[in-house]
Parts: sequence; C-alpha cells; structure tokens
Amino acid sequence: MNNTVELRDHTREIRLFRIRLAICAVIVIILFGLLFSRFFYLQVSQGEHYTTLAEANRITIQPLTPNRGLIFDRNGEILAQNYTAYTLEIVPDQVKNLESAIDELATVVEITPEDRRRFNKLKRESTRFKSLPIRSRLTDIEVARFAENQYRFPGMDIKAHPLRHYPRGELVSHVIGYIGRINDKDLEQFEADKRLKNYRGSTHTGRIGIEKSYENALHGQTGFEQVETDAVGRPVRTLSRVAPVAGNDLTLSLDIGLQQAAVQAFGDYRGALVALDPSNGEILAFVSKPGFDPNLFVDGIDHANWRLLNESIDRPLNNRALRGVYPPGSTFKPFMALAGLELGKRSIRYAFNDPGFFSLPGSSHRFRDWKPGGHGWVDLRKSLVISCDTYYYMLAHDLGITNIHNFIGQFGFGREIGIDIPGEVRGLLPSPEWKKKRFKQNWLPGDTISVGIGQGFNLSTPFQLTFAMMLLANDGRAYKPHFVKQQVDHNKHLVEDNFVEEMYRLNLKQEYLDYVKQALTDVTRPGGTASRAGANAAYTFAGKTGTSQVINIKQGERYNASRINERHRDHALFTAFAPAEDPKIVLTVLVENGGSGGSTAAPIARKVLDYFFLGKMPEPAEKAG
Repeated sequence: MNNTVELRDHTREIRLFRIRLAICAVIVIILFGLLFSRFFYLQVSQGEHYTTLAEANRITIQPLTPNRGLIFDRNGEILAQNYTAYTLEIVPDQVKNLESAIDELATVVEITPEDRRRFNKLKRESTRFKSLPIRSRLTDIEVARFAENQYRFPGMDIKAHPLRHYPRGELVSHVIGYIGRINDKDLEQFEADKRLKNYRGSTHTGRIGIEKSYENALHGQTGFEQVETDAVGRPVRTLSRVAPVAGNDLTLSLDIGLQQAAVQAFGDYRGALVALDPSNGEILAFVSKPGFDPNLFVDGIDHANWRLLNESIDRPLNNRALRGVYPPGSTFKPFMALAGLELGKRSIRYAFNDPGFFSLPGSSHRFRDWKPGGHGWVDLRKSLVISCDTYYYMLAHDLGITNIHNFIGQFGFGREIGIDIPGEVRGLLPSPEWKKKRFKQNWLPGDTISVGIGQGFNLSTPFQLTFAMMLLANDGRAYKPHFVKQQVDHNKHLVEDNFVEEMYRLNLKQEYLDYVKQALTDVTRPGGTASRAGANAAYTFAGKTGTSQVINIKQGERYNASRINERHRDHALFTAFAPAEDPKIVLTVLVENGGSGGSTAAPIARKVLDYFFLGKMPEPAEKAG
C-alpha cells in the first residue's frame, strides 16, 4: 500500500484567504455605508419629520369642556344646574364585531334594548363623533366592575361628563327648554358659524327655550391641555394647560312662585297663561299646560317616553302660550272700541237699542248676539261691560276690514312681536289680500262681521293678547317682552343687566284710553261679565272676558256645552291688568275647552292675582263635567 503525502501550497492559500477577506471587508464596508446612509437620512434629512411624529404619539391635545352656565329665577331659585355623571362610551371604529362586543359588555354592565336603540341612532346621526355613549349615569359599582374587565373591551372606556338637571321639571319646561346631544347637523352649523373649535369635546347643545336662544352665553369657552402619554396611550403627566371658562349664569324675570300659583290655579284644565310687568316688558309667568319633563331629553329620550309625549291627545310638547293660536273672541273688543273712537266711527256718547242680532243690508242672515233678545240700550261702555256682540258687528261693518287690519295690527296682532325664546308664531289678523292669496277668493262683507268679535279667520296667541293689553294699560307704550333679566360671568362679574327696551309708542287720545280702561274695570264689578272673579278683591283690576268658538253652530241653533264633546267646547279667555289705576302686572289666561271666559278663565286669573298681590297660594280650579 503506497502512502502519498499531498503537499499544501501555503502561499496560494494565503492569497485566496486575503482575497476572500478583502471581498468580505468590501461587503461589510458597503453594508455599513448603506446603514450609515439610512441613519443619516432618518436622523438628519428626515429628523424633524420623525421627531414631530414621535412627539405626536407621545403628546396629545385634550379639550377641556367648560361648565355650562346656571339659570335662576328672579328670586335666585335654581332652574337649571349641572352634575357630573359617568358614561360608558364606545369608539365603533376600534371594535371589530360591534354587536358581539356589546353582547359581551352586557354581561358586565346592564345594557337595555333601549340603550342599544339610542346608541344605533347616535351612530347614524353623529358620524363625525369617534366616541359614542352606550350607557349613561353609571353607578360606582358599575364603574368598578367595568374597570376590572376593561382589558376585554378595546375601544370602550368610561368618561365623566357634565350633564344638565332641571329641578323644577315640567313647571318651566316651555321656558327653560333643554339641552340635547350634538349631531352632525349641529357640527355643520358650528362650522358655518366658526364656532366648531369651541365645541371640541362638548357633547350637548341647547335645543329649545332659553337653553337654545342663549346657547352662546351659557356654553362658555373650551380649554385645552397637553398630556404626555405612555406606549398604550395612558396619561403620564400634563405638560401645559389652558383652563376652560364656564358659561355665564342667567337670572330670569320669571317668578317661580307665581308660575307655581298659575299652574296650580289651572287644576286639571289645559291651557296657557302669560303674565308680564307692563313697565318694562319682563315676563313674570309663562305657563303652557300640560308641560313635559325636560330631564327626559338631556341624554336622549327613550322610545316609550317619546311616544307618550308625541302621541298624547293633550299635546304636552306644544307651547300653547307662544305657539297656540286661537280666535281671541271678545278679548278683541277693547281694541275694536279704540279703533271706532280713534277713526271717528263711534263717539263716547253713541248708543243704540240692541235687538240681539245684526244683518247686513239686503241680507236675511242674522249674526246673533250671545244673549237672545239683546241687551237693551247699549253704549260703548256697556258694550264692553256686558260684551255685546251686536255693537261690534255694527262697528266692524262701519270700520271695514282694511281699517280694522291697519289699526289693530299696531297692537301686535298678526305679526311676530319678538321674545328671547325661539318658536313664536304670527297668528292671523286677516285682510282681503291674505284671503285672496290663501284661498284664491274675494273678501266678503260677512267675513268682516265675524272678525269684529274676534272670530272668523281671526287667530292670536296668548302671548300676543298679553302684549296688546300691555299697550292699552301703558297708554300706548310697548316694551319688548323678555325673560332674561341679568347675565353674570364665572367670576360673578356683571355682563349685562339692561334688557329693557321701549319698542314704540302709539299716538292715542288719552280721553279714549281712559274711557276704555274704565269700562274694563267695570267688567270686574257687579253687572260685568267678570263680576264673579272681581268680587271682594282687595285691589282693583281691569279685564275683558272672551269665548272662542271651536266648532261652528248652525243658524238657528244655540250652543249647549253639555251636548258637545269636551274637546269641541268653546275656549275660555280672560285678559287683564292690575291695579287698574297703576298697572304692575298684565296677564292673559286661555283655558282650552273651558267654556265661558267669565266662569272659567277669569277666576283662574283672580287666583293668580291674589298670589301676586297677597301671597295667597290658590286652590286648583274644578273642571266642569
């Protein structure tokens, strides 16, 4: 066996090794060059960009929601206040299977079907909101239970939010209104008004009433804070802070005691009452009965309660004082009387023998007085005291519709007067032009006769009647009606307290004004249609009763309330001021389907006046069968 020994060429191996080593060195140098280039690109060329991104991940800007301003009555009683509640919120974009996640969540915190409906509705209406509430007003136990299980629910969190509470509830619902959750439509409006920045972090805004019309004052100024967070987004420390500024507090002219007395005086009746101070236009009471609980709307009303309110035959959501339109009936007559005197169609001494009806020339149709056989000899004073229809049929015929429309329109009928809550309606003071446009028909002489006693096409609101009576009580001076008496900021510094505004003055003869006001004072005395309400009063008051027809009565038939469905019976009205010689209050009472103004509305007004002057809280009115 031959053993061959291979001799190694060390020189050649060393040369190959050096070549390989050089190649590796070049590769390493190239790799390090590439790495260095990348480092240079990231740290130098793009350094500022990535520093900004890192800071953005580490630092967040969080809005700080301001406390909403409080609302008080004229005596300092709280009508709208704030409290903090825990809300369980979901960011839908961060939850993979939303319905399943909510099902699982319901095993930890109670989630009702109504909570789900409300959440889904918010999801449809508030697409620009990342976080939406699924449950509000969580208890401390529910908060603790969720915190223990929060790791199971990514995209869900508990937040503390300020909410609104209305301690007087239904009593002032149509005045104060309520706040509601902000939706996409609101955000679009904020953006158009350049207010969007001030609503970052806010969840609610005013919906109706004072809450809506004074939204800018009540909302306040949103603050901001820079917060450093850890890798999972939890706050570590606050870097800087701009504190929010609370909204302004409002003091209203409303007297909650008078408001309560008015509601109590109505008893079970439906209707409205408006009372104001004739010397400055401050609204003292503003009742629409029935009302509703505004607290139901703050965080979204549930379906069952919404149906109860929206479908109720009593229409509790309708603001009868501001938006309810009714024929003014005989409360229209004082203004007709002034029109007759001022336009020279009647004199103080004019009188006639009332046959109990009026017929147009050449017509057999009779416009009947409420009293068969008439009232005997009637002058202007007596026409108001006993509310003689025939007198005003004749006067309307002599004046003509154009004179009626132009003169009485000065008292606020048929137009928006202006008030610091939204929703006022114009009512209707008819004219030939209106009828032509509305019905494509000519005005008829009989239309004028009906307007003369506040019937026919004539429609007004309790608010308009109160404003008109203020003008009469004030000898023609009109002050702008308003609720807000004072604004103070979060430091209790006065912002504004001069809300009194004289709108205009009517040029009326004092002799005529005094004569009509004296006749209205006699309405509440023996022989007048409101004598029952005026009996044994410790003060003088002037007023006019009215009865507003709901359905037409055929020619030759007489009205009989006992044979008519309760909802088809006449409305009862009474408008008044007191004391008659130096008015401190003007008020109008409207009782839906209450029958006679003298027997229903005037006694309610008397109870309210007794509270105003004597502090006597009334007994509820007994509703007729």
